[in-house]
Amino acid sequence: MRKITALRNACRTLTDICVSQDDKELFMLGPAGARRELSLLPFPLNANGDKKHPFNAGKQLPVLLGGGMGIALEALAQYLEKELGRNFPLAVVDKEQDLCALTKLRSNYAQYKNILWLDSPDPDDILKTLSKWQLSCSGLPFHPVVNPFYLRLDREYYAIVRDALVASAKFNFWGKAGYAKFKTKSPRILLITSKYFLTGEIEAACKRLGLCHSLLRLPDDEIDLTSFMEQLLNAIISFKPDFALTINHLGVDREGVLQDFLARVKLPLASWFVDNPHLILYTYANLISPWTAIFTWDADNLDTLRQLGFEHVFYLPLGTDHTRFTPARDKNALLEAHPDWKAELSFVGNSMLLKVRKRLEQIQLPELMLTNYQSIAAGFAASDERSVRGYLEKNHPEQFRAFHDLRVVERQLGYEAMLTWEATLQYRLDCIRQTLPFNPLIAGDEGWFELLEDSAEKWRYHRELTYYTDLPDFYPLSTINFNCTSKQMKGAVNQRIFDVPAAGAFILTDWREQLENLFEPGKEVICFSSPEEVPSLIKHYLRHPRERNKITTAARKRVLAQHCYEHRLESMISSMRKSFG
Repeated sequence: MRKITALRNACRTLTDICVSQDDKELFMLGPAGARRELSLLPFPLNANGDKKHPFNAGKQLPVLLGGGMGIALEALAQYLEKELGRNFPLAVVDKEQDLCALTKLRSNYAQYKNILWLDSPDPDDILKTLSKWQLSCSGLPFHPVVNPFYLRLDREYYAIVRDALVASAKFNFWGKAGYAKFKTKSPRILLITSKYFLTGEIEAACKRLGLCHSLLRLPDDEIDLTSFMEQLLNAIISFKPDFALTINHLGVDREGVLQDFLARVKLPLASWFVDNPHLILYTYANLISPWTAIFTWDADNLDTLRQLGFEHVFYLPLGTDHTRFTPARDKNALLEAHPDWKAELSFVGNSMLLKVRKRLEQIQLPELMLTNYQSIAAGFAASDERSVRGYLEKNHPEQFRAFHDLRVVERQLGYEAMLTWEATLQYRLDCIRQTLPFNPLIAGDEGWFELLEDSAEKWRYHRELTYYTDLPDFYPLSTINFNCTSKQMKGAVNQRIFDVPAAGAFILTDWREQLENLFEPGKEVICFSSPEEVPSLIKHYLRHPRERNKITTAARKRVLAQHCYEHRLESMISSMRKSFG
């Protein structure tokens, strides 16, 4: 038990507190008064402070162990506010609730909204909370300020916290993390992975290339930024990567904590976008870091990404895993296992119908935008404009104003995605109708039944196929694999362009500008420029198997020589070394 006595002057102002415990009387201030607390403050706040361990505002996190009478707290807060502004970092650890009730520290200093008040009786809880706070402050080292009065009150508790903070500061994380990058011939890569498409392929390609890599796995559910940052800290210290690699900004938070941290430790980040980067990066407004390199599968995005402010932007097309997509060794066995997969002509793809409807429900468009979105999408599909925003601004100013009036970024992005999907729906439907005389096999969602309701007897349906387990065996069982690309990529090529030839199968695809830099049209790939050309091309290549096989062989040779994920990794490494080495 302890007894607390509040000492007040004639004006009833609190001047000191006496705590009686263990047959001792402990005064918070004693005869020295205010000077006793002020003497605790670090140099340069106090001329008598410890000059061997000076305090550096903005580069250290002050942690006050024991709030006392608030004299030191007020002086420290005023100093930090002067040096750093209203959002200065400061934590106060004080579990003595009976004393805090007398001093009224929290109410007296409520104007400092950024002070972190900690009063848990468990020192482990205190240290966990301080660790999370440290991560939110870019990992700055702690600078504990200890009030000896509190050590006498409960040495075990306050000494545990003090010693842990001192040890953390001595660890010198920044010194250990500031190692030189790209000093060896083969870089060390930290892969930020999940079950997301491509991460497994990149990991496998690293193994085949003999690249030293480590995995930082993200959970399938919502990312806990603090836990992720703790894993990242450990990985940097133990693995010492030359750069980190992620897909579509996976793991990058919208508040910029990760990018700020990577900049402090000078660890470059490579983010490979295999979807429209603008639909993703618009939610990361103003988070531009010189330590981030953006790789995009669509060369049309290069200029607009640079206009956003990114310094390091590179074209990196999709590729294939040649160990997964291989020519069928035994087609008869495949046919026996999947007799319904055999087709002279097949198409694998989503109708986009259900996606469009779901997105329309989510974004709740005003009447002006809802009544004519289909005609707007048709115009966008036919235009050379790469972005929905740009198309609206140039061709439909009234719609552009309505789009701008949506204001909420998520609604604007939702509209852009919906319009792109609707454009893709219309384009794919036009293309697929041209294939109906050949009784195509369509593998996709059930939206195709509604879109092709008037032609039910002219095509066959198969449920959606899985990318990893079905498609490698599905492609070789089609004489012609038909492809029509999404309208989110008007100049780029999709995954199927690489996977089908790798599987030793023939593909007929729509022409894309960037295709000519990847394959030789007419010799390695056959293209149509408009849906009207499709029937004659299908008829020709169904009748000429030798010509078809020659093209397939040439295409597969090109894929193995230039378009596997090993090639993409080597290209990325070269760009990262030139930018950050």
